[in-house]
Amino acid sequence: MSNNSHGWNLGEKEKKGLVSEVEYAVLVGVAGKKDPDEIMQEYLDELEFLALTAGAKTIKRFTQKLDHPDRRTLVGSGKLQEIKAFIEAHEEVSMVIFDDDLSGKQTNILEEELKLKIIDRSTLILDIFAKRAQTAQAKTQVELAQMQYLLPRLRGLWTHLERQRGGIGMRGPGEKEIETDRRIVRDKISQLKKKLEKIEQQDSTRRKQRGQMVRVALVGYTNVGKSTLMNLLSKSEVFAENKLFATLDTTVRKVVFERMPFLLSDTVGFIRKLPHHLIESFKSTLDEVKESDFLVHVVDVAHPNFEDHIKTVNLTLKNLGVADKPTLILFNKIDLYRSKYFDELLTNEEKKEIETGLQAKLKEQFVYDNFLISAIEKENIEAVKAYLSEKITELYHLRFPYQSKQW
Repeated sequence: MSNNSHGWNLGEKEKKGLVSEVEYAVLVGVAGKKDPDEIMQEYLDELEFLALTAGAKTIKRFTQKLDHPDRRTLVGSGKLQEIKAFIEAHEEVSMVIFDDDLSGKQTNILEEELKLKIIDRSTLILDIFAKRAQTAQAKTQVELAQMQYLLPRLRGLWTHLERQRGGIGMRGPGEKEIETDRRIVRDKISQLKKKLEKIEQQDSTRRKQRGQMVRVALVGYTNVGKSTLMNLLSKSEVFAENKLFATLDTTVRKVVFERMPFLLSDTVGFIRKLPHHLIESFKSTLDEVKESDFLVHVVDVAHPNFEDHIKTVNLTLKNLGVADKPTLILFNKIDLYRSKYFDELLTNEEKKEIETGLQAKLKEQFVYDNFLISAIEKENIEAVKAYLSEKITELYHLRFPYQSKQW
């Protein structure tokens, strides 16, 4: 993560010696008093993975349960002093990352108190997206989301001027500066929206040129193995990495199963607490999902909270208006599941029996047909291909009922 790359944060901690490439972070999570501890730790595990993806190493976590988060600092005053004491004792810490969104005023107060960079979850995700964006569309979408996120926080970020102005006789210039900044940001938002509209029109034309081919879209939580599966099914080289949001731009490949061609697309992964502006900005990228005929929902079955991940993806699909599309669920990483949960003394027959039972239970729980697969080990991939081939053939027959189309 670049050091204060957005220019939104004001407080910086003085550091001695050479600047390290790796930044060191402290994580802070706040939950309701009735929320289970496991859920809070799960959220912070994800936040730590986000920080690592951005280039920051976590050295300490702080958690607090409150009926109502503090309006000024999110955490209580005692917890804030505890965080401050830790930071003062560890000079290598360069930022504090909060798992919830902060207002501009909260960010400013926390920076004044802790004397270093304050980042919230949305800022962190936006930073990763900015780092990962490759195409003009992705870069424009990220910049738009950043500007929309910044606009309502400008007043809070300008509060440091109030103490410098001295009050009477000096209020005017300060207000004018804030208004000038707001106008600049609004103008930028307007420019980016126009630029995005132009790119979207070009993409829409490109999609129309693809004709009447059946479209299949890979969807799922981030880092579940969609890109690895894309490479297997399409025999292409799509960037795949064990980090969050490795794929930002939708990749579309023409694939042929048993002389039956279709378009396969790999989309950006979903995540809990995804910033609202980011979803809005990336709706055009997710048009591939909207216009698809069939969804392949990839799930990391070895993850202890994969059921929550499925709910998050389903909620995002519902918000996009595509929750009712025909769907196949692929429970990926079954090899990791076995190593985590299977006793070494089990026979192959017993393992098979357990997996058959698991598959039946998952079908009952999530309705859709499913397969237990390992994209890395290429396990059950041929069965998935055969299933998809059958479904794609059915879709072509529905699309062209009065002709036998030879591909």
